[in-house]
Amino acid sequence: MSVLVRLIKSSVGKKYLMAITGIGLFIFVIGHVVGNLQVFLGPEAINRYGHFLQTTPEILWPARIGLLAFVLIHIGAGIALAIENRQARAQQYEVKRIVDASKASQTMLWSGCVIFSFVAFHLAHYTLMTVHPEFRNLHDAEGRHDIYRMLVFGFQNAAVSVFYIISIGLLCWHLSHGVGAMFQSLGLKNEAYAKRIDCFAAIAAVVIFLGYVSIPISVMAGVIQ
Repeated sequence: MSVLVRLIKSSVGKKYLMAITGIGLFIFVIGHVVGNLQVFLGPEAINRYGHFLQTTPEILWPARIGLLAFVLIHIGAGIALAIENRQARAQQYEVKRIVDASKASQTMLWSGCVIFSFVAFHLAHYTLMTVHPEFRNLHDAEGRHDIYRMLVFGFQNAAVSVFYIISIGLLCWHLSHGVGAMFQSLGLKNEAYAKRIDCFAAIAAVVIFLGYVSIPISVMAGVIQ
């Protein structure tokens, strides 16, 4: 146990924690956008999907608890590493590291803070429905929670849609560096595969961004109504 504690407290251990939780969060981000894109199939598809999740607590609650734990561990490890890096800046090698770092890597902590704020608002808006309590009264003809109309009403607010698009942009900016960093932290990124991994990270970030922002843009454009 003491060996495990020492590993977690070390910089290497924190990077492992960030990589492992990052993988879990990356998978969730992909799964979430795939689920949300069902809105383009119409009310029946997205409402059926939402009803399945809401009526399957043995899946929903472990997923929520696990996701929350991953987010807290990821943020905690990231802050701890940022503090360690700041304390090490007096060393000469740090100067070169900062110069060589990508813009995404330099802003990881700040973009992470904005993303966390967005996630908190997004949960309050669509999951807890404290921003718009009237969303709780939206039901379709089958008596299911009408997620389709909730998304339409929510994204018809231009301020909400713009904030959502900007936040998703920062999330994907975060992913463009984070995905490559995950492989590097786990020792899977070498010279032979570095460019391919970075290319995959960039493509994945762009695809995820387009998938998420297509929904508010389509609502504001009247494609989804």
